[in-house]
Amino acid sequence: QVQFVESGGDWVQPGGSLRLSCAASGSVFSSYALGWYRQAPGKERELVAHITGSALTKYADSVKGRFTISRDNDNNVMYLQMARLIPEDTAVYYCNGDYRLTAVLQGRFNSWGQGTRVTVSS
Repeated sequence: QVQFVESGGDWVQPGGSLRLSCAASGSVFSSYALGWYRQAPGKERELVAHITGSALTKYADSVKGRFTISRDNDNNVMYLQMARLIPEDTAVYYCNGDYRLTAVLQGRFNSWGQGTRVTVSS
C-alpha cells in the first residue's frame, strides 16, 4: 500500500507563492491517479487538483490558473505549485492517490496523512 507524506506548508502573505510536496512510498506510484485536497476550518475536505498516471490534470475552479499540479515518477513525488495565494486558500492540504480515478475524484480513501498547513494572511 502506498503511503503519502505532505510537506511545504507555511504562512504566506496574500499574493505570495508556495510549493507543496507529497512524497510517496511504494513502487506503484507511477500508475496511481493522485490528488491534492484541502480542508479549511469548519468546512469539508475538497479536491483541489488531480493528475492521472498519464499526467492529465484538472483543477477546481477556485484555483484554476493559480495552482499547478505535477508529478515526478522517478522520485515518487507530487507537487502543488501555488501562486497568487488568497486568504481563502488557507487550509490544511492533503495528498492521496489510488489506481482508480473515481476514488481520487470522490476522495474515498481508507486513510489520510497529517497534511500540511497553509495560512494566507497579512
